[in-house]
Amino acid sequence: MKKILIIGATSAIAEATARQWAGEGHRLYLVARNGERLQAMAADLKIRGAESTGVGVLDLNDFARHEQAIDDAIEMLGGIDIVLIAHGTLGDQKACELDFNLTLRELNTNAISFISLLTHLANRFEAQGHGTIAVISSVAGDRGRQSNYVYGTAKAAVTVFLQGLRQRLHKSGVHVLTLKPGFVDTHMTRDFKKGVLWVKPEVIARRIAGSVASRRDVVYAPGFWRLIMAVIKLIPEKIFKRIQL
Repeated sequence: MKKILIIGATSAIAEATARQWAGEGHRLYLVARNGERLQAMAADLKIRGAESTGVGVLDLNDFARHEQAIDDAIEMLGGIDIVLIAHGTLGDQKACELDFNLTLRELNTNAISFISLLTHLANRFEAQGHGTIAVISSVAGDRGRQSNYVYGTAKAAVTVFLQGLRQRLHKSGVHVLTLKPGFVDTHMTRDFKKGVLWVKPEVIARRIAGSVASRRDVVYAPGFWRLIMAVIKLIPEKIFKRIQL
């Protein structure tokens, strides 16, 4: 039985992963902004087999409350073996281009809040000398594209932060996992036209659970995105700037 903290628990990917872990009988603590949704999730996960469930309501852009929220989770769980950070927004790129305040809000949600949480969590995991920190980044952070470069900037920052954190914590026995999903059919992407590259959250959840168990470092989800992004990153800049992506 593992003690698992899930931050951004009401996101589609996080909920699917929580169900996977509940079925394995783990102890879960859920953090998100919507208290009613959290309570409903907690009850459902208990029925699905979770050893116990607890909830913490938090606006993840309220950075001053991050440390206390983590302490509350540790107290309720009796420690943390695994943390999954899975919150985020997919802002309007065109609107961000016209208003820096919107850009700042997206960067705060999708990058700075992650860095704040990770700073607190890293110190606790380093002190205990074990555990897994799993974080959802995105393939969007692999190369800036005109269609979503504000979101991509945030995810690139998270990815690089995790690279350094992984190197720092390795000697302490702490596993740091970077997860890079591609196109996922969720409420956040409901307005996008879906194609063959799109997958359901449950596909990503299985990838997350398996990668945590096998102590992978960087995982694309599904795996074919590693090849897709390798090709995109190899396109010369003089060509890349002329194409539509």
